[in-house]
Amino acid sequence: MSAEPESTQHTLPDLPYAYEALEPYISRQIMELHHKKHHQTYVNALNAAELAYAKATTPKERIALQAALKFNGGGHINHSLFWKNLAPPYGERKGPGGLLKDGPLKVAIVSRWGSLEVLKKEFNATTAAIQGSGWGWLGYNHASRQLEVVTTANQDPLLSHTPIIGVDIWEHAFYLQYLNVKADYLNAIWLVINFEEAEKRYIEATSPPKL
Repeated sequence: MSAEPESTQHTLPDLPYAYEALEPYISRQIMELHHKKHHQTYVNALNAAELAYAKATTPKERIALQAALKFNGGGHINHSLFWKNLAPPYGERKGPGGLLKDGPLKVAIVSRWGSLEVLKKEFNATTAAIQGSGWGWLGYNHASRQLEVVTTANQDPLLSHTPIIGVDIWEHAFYLQYLNVKADYLNAIWLVINFEEAEKRYIEATSPPKL
């Protein structure tokens, strides 16, 4: 008798910091609900959709599952990146959040925008303009070989660029603390952006492919 195949179900990743570590900029309450409830829901629904897809026997059944796979798969991918994208705030002497050190990422940002502050203004304006829910991204365009500010709707993952920094603009990411004032949330989140993680992604994106 053949052995049972190993489970390939997705699981909720642990946060690399405590739920209260991003305070005062993102509250413990938001982080717990966002991680334990919202992200867990995407994981559960993705596992269910993949299981249903594996059992599907007709093209019609598989096509019917595409929306669930895209939405929940994107939600899992985006949030898994988002948690690593954040770090306890440097300004509160808790960690490296918000601190962009000298290095390849800073050079690329200054070369493209002139300063981090100019990038923040473009990023925030572009992301705040999303109608409904979505994500704002600093992505690396392999065709133009430069960083660009782009957005995706709903939980669509960023496929046109390599994601360097992603910001969740769904209401569940900020409403309990910032209400409907997206601008305040977008200004605050830069104080907990993990630029060290972002630089790792940038270096990987711009490095020659490994043979």
